[in-house]
Amino acid sequence: MGISASEVKRLREKTGAGMMECKNALTESDGDFDKAEKLLKEKGLAAVEKRSGRATNEGKVFVKIAGNTAVLVELASETDFVARNPEFIALGGVIVDRALEKGYTEPNEELAGLVTELATKIRENMSLKRVIVVKADANEYLSQYIHGDGNIGVVVKLGADKPEVFSQEVVQAFAFTLALHIAAFNPLALDRSKIAPEFLKEQEEIFHKQMEGDESLQGKPAKVLDGILKGKVAKYLKEICLVDQGYVKDEKLTVTQALAACGKQAGASLTINDYVYLKVGQ
Repeated sequence: MGISASEVKRLREKTGAGMMECKNALTESDGDFDKAEKLLKEKGLAAVEKRSGRATNEGKVFVKIAGNTAVLVELASETDFVARNPEFIALGGVIVDRALEKGYTEPNEELAGLVTELATKIRENMSLKRVIVVKADANEYLSQYIHGDGNIGVVVKLGADKPEVFSQEVVQAFAFTLALHIAAFNPLALDRSKIAPEFLKEQEEIFHKQMEGDESLQGKPAKVLDGILKGKVAKYLKEICLVDQGYVKDEKLTVTQALAACGKQAGASLTINDYVYLKVGQ
């Protein structure tokens, strides 16, 4: 039977398959459009399964805030080329919306099905690696930042003793800049209380070993060496703790000092209650 060019075009637009693939599928299905579409999907899925062992280290982070809830999603692909595909980007938006709508807090069968559907069309291995949800109370405010082409996403949560200040532009601008700061400097922890004791002990041992190999410190009294070690640890903590880092807009100020200045300007006491840093492949 003859296969019309319009049917081939329609099938191609729906499945993303090549012109000849669409024509062959319609021929094989005796012109039945639905059967041809299913056939192409099956072929696409087989192609994806063949590639399932390939690493998915590219991709994008998608972030959306709705009311008191923020959702971050890491959608991964094999290649950066696919990560820039408009359909891939649209899928990330759909997954974020679906997670917000249905209250999903992790990847599940429904979301994985959406990924598989596009993967069979594009014929490249994809995976939904992470879904992270951040909730805010009535006295908290959420802000977000996406870096560059979407390889890093950040959500930051501010607190205030007067929640009405969250409507002020100065507070919203600070929250956004703080999220940008986190994307740029990737602090290991919010503050020193969040550092695991065993991690800190390991760092002390590293610094101690380095000092043992430093000829300029040979013969120094134990009390002096102990002071130097404490100084090294304190400096390291300032580098890895968000509240102690030099603020991105003015490194003469720590983040804590910049937060206090913003609070004073807004007429409230502000706190940084939490943050999430999400990077593709990490």
